[in-house]
Amino acid sequence: MEFSLPILPTISTTFIVLSAIFVAIGWNLILKRKIAAHQKAMLLAAVFAVIFFIIYASRTIFIGNTAFGGPNDIKIYYTIFLIFHITLATVGAVMGITMLITGYKKNYAFHRKLGPVTSIIWFGTAITGVMVYLLLYVFYHGGETTSVIKAILGF
Repeated sequence: MEFSLPILPTISTTFIVLSAIFVAIGWNLILKRKIAAHQKAMLLAAVFAVIFFIIYASRTIFIGNTAFGGPNDIKIYYTIFLIFHITLATVGAVMGITMLITGYKKNYAFHRKLGPVTSIIWFGTAITGVMVYLLLYVFYHGGETTSVIKAILGF
């Protein structure tokens, strides 16, 4: 049995996992009042997220997206899950950018309130992103590589 993983999705998924790991490290550091180390960890988490996005967007623009290649009877569940992941990722990214801005502008009251929620959303984004990767490339063979709309909605 031949087993190979696509290089770009594997690399980009690795970066989003690294981002989530550094968010967790940053959260732990701020609980210990290690502010400078927290800032560095969160900045590194943001850098990893941006690297993920650059790889993902480049692949989407120049190559396309991979459609679900699993059984048709579970495709609707995959599609709903994917839309949930995309929504979570979008909200998480906007909140993450907001947290970077409020942190660097020293708006700590707002940053403290929204930071934990943002982190939890980012963990959810990373976990669901890994699940999308596993469903597309590990548990099932990926379907055709096609436009974003066709890959997500099937038409």
